[in-house]
Amino acid sequence: QVQLVESGGGLVQAGGSLRLNCAASGRTFSGYAMGWFRQAPGKERECVAAIGWSGSMSYYTASVKGRFTISRENAKNTVYLQMNSLKPEDTAIYYCAAGSTWTIRTFEYEYWGQGTQVTVSS
Repeated sequence: QVQLVESGGGLVQAGGSLRLNCAASGRTFSGYAMGWFRQAPGKERECVAAIGWSGSMSYYTASVKGRFTISRENAKNTVYLQMNSLKPEDTAIYYCAAGSTWTIRTFEYEYWGQGTQVTVSS
């Protein structure tokens, strides 16, 4: 079992920045690929960014490339999502997830946090 707890969400004006944190506990953190997902009202959950076990592999959905950066510190059992140049369309609940395989498919991630709200005002 892996327990995930997100933090760092909040309300920010367009153009601002936020950093999301996801603290993991339980089984060996470094053995999992990690992903950040988001879900806006009425929309499907989507993978925003993902990072491999060592951090050498990463993925970003097109709408956040150049603005968001995913990183991890295995020694601290933590994964981060630095979000810059935020836009109102980034408003969503953001979830951290852990998976045993390298994937961006929502259903292949085994463990999920409770989510943190990010609201970007125009």
